[in-house]
Formats: sequence, structure tokens, C-alpha cells
Amino acid sequence: MSMPITLWESVAIIDLTFTQSPEKYKVKQWLHFQMSGQGPYFGQAAWFEKFHPEQISSARDRYKDQIKRVLGVLDKFLQGKQYLVGNKCTIADLSFVTWDMMVPWIFGDEANTIQLEKNYPNYYAWDQRLMQRPAVKKIAEDKQKATSGGH
Repeated sequence: MSMPITLWESVAIIDLTFTQSPEKYKVKQWLHFQMSGQGPYFGQAAWFEKFHPEQISSARDRYKDQIKRVLGVLDKFLQGKQYLVGNKCTIADLSFVTWDMMVPWIFGDEANTIQLEKNYPNYYAWDQRLMQRPAVKKIAEDKQKATSGGH
């Protein structure tokens, strides 16, 4: 007899795109990469670049290098692919969007040194596809309003 459960974590709720192996597990793989790789490293980069009271160049360099590593992993995997799993947009893809939107802000005056389109062309094309989705456009617009005081 199965017991009813309550799911409260958004990714657990949304993670219903694929119900069969191997795609079901590939979505989970990318979600875990986002949670263990992108989120913590991008967050630490933001902290040391923008908020830490001392300028610690070794920490700043380490986390900016980790951002580049994550971008490189995505770029390599996305070669010849439109999306991360099953050739359709899933929560696996969308989970990367909000931190990806922060890369120019994190790098600040050094943002032009990343050269996303040149150095990470597969990642860049994927990111552009995601940013053109209506729901992602709305998130970007809402974020812009919230951070500019226009809310």
C-alpha cells in the first residue's frame, strides 16, 4: 500500500519531465551538478567578489576559475546538442539560468575577459536558447525590476 507524501522542494516537484531510464537519471545527474558545482562555486565567487570585507585574491581567482570550469563542462557536453537531456528543455537546463544570469555581475569589469561566445560557443548558444523562453524572459525582467528599485 502506498502512502501519500507531500513534496515541498521545487525541484522534486518539477522533476517529472521524464519517467523512464536513462533520461530520468540524466536529469537528476545534471540537477546534482548544478547543486554541487554551479551553485556553490558561483555563490562563493559572488561572495568574494562583491561582499567579503577583505579582498582575498586567491579566493577570488579560485572561484572565478571554477565558474570557467563549470562553463567548460557544459560547453563540452552541449557540443551537437540543443539541451542537456533528451533534446528538450527540462528542469535540468532551467536550473542553471539564474546563476548564469549573474556571471557578468560577478566578473564585473573583467566580464569581457570570459568571451562566452568565443570560448564557450556551445554553452553560449544553449544559454541564448534558454534566455529566449517566455518564462525565462519574465524571470529576467522581474529580476531587473527588483534590482533596479522599479518594483
